[in-house]
Amino acid sequence: MTPPLLVEEPAPHVRRLTLNRPEQLNAMTSELCEALHEELRRTASDRTCRAVILTGAGRGFCAGLDLHGYGAAPDNDGSDESRDRLANQQHMSTLILALRALPQPVIAAVNGPAAGFGLALSLGCDIRYASPEAVFRAAFINIGVSNCDMGTSWLLPRLIGASRSHELMLTGRRVHAEEALQIGLVADLVARETLPARALQGAEQIAALAPWGVRLTKQGMWSALEIPSERTAVEYEDRQQIMATFGKAVPEAIGAFLEKRPAEFGD
Repeated sequence: MTPPLLVEEPAPHVRRLTLNRPEQLNAMTSELCEALHEELRRTASDRTCRAVILTGAGRGFCAGLDLHGYGAAPDNDGSDESRDRLANQQHMSTLILALRALPQPVIAAVNGPAAGFGLALSLGCDIRYASPEAVFRAAFINIGVSNCDMGTSWLLPRLIGASRSHELMLTGRRVHAEEALQIGLVADLVARETLPARALQGAEQIAALAPWGVRLTKQGMWSALEIPSERTAVEYEDRQQIMATFGKAVPEAIGAFLEKRPAEFGD
């Protein structure tokens, strides 16, 4: 049986997760969602992994929820419809929180349509690279429900601004790759055939840095989106920096710079 998620290590300290339902443009089912949950839990505790790439097989990133049927979240037994529906919803939405909570930075290599849940997956990543075939869409409103779903109403305004987000959320229109680059939704736009290499290049740049410093930076950047004032942010950063000075990373990084050699960080 074909696995719904492919897991590879294309370079040292880098893990690539590929949504593997290409005929359905990697539309989300409970099976695929649970496979992602399990792999993120495993990755979070693996200190040898320093960066993660998330992409889709075939010509799509993730076309959203599989409208032919999502299936059932773990432990759903059909005895209580409202409870089971909420469990399915939380099964999906907590995946976005898991991406954010993952210690390792996640790069989304968006190779095609990223709609609905697919858009949310890309927003939950730390960096987004895209090919010209990528299309982003807040699509929930097009099937009669709210576009405020899977963390999109919180993440999208913080990435591209409130005014533009209101327009995209209320119209449900498609955002093609070039516009996504112009509005800052993606960090780079490259040809489809070079997208895997571009994502790997970014992941290797991250993996070459001190793992503790990278993890603190990811944590700090996401926390800053929720911190209410500059003073609170500075106080948070102060504590992070003091934490970061303990250990071997700082003297190794300084020594490598002075000796003009690559730094060697332990896991």
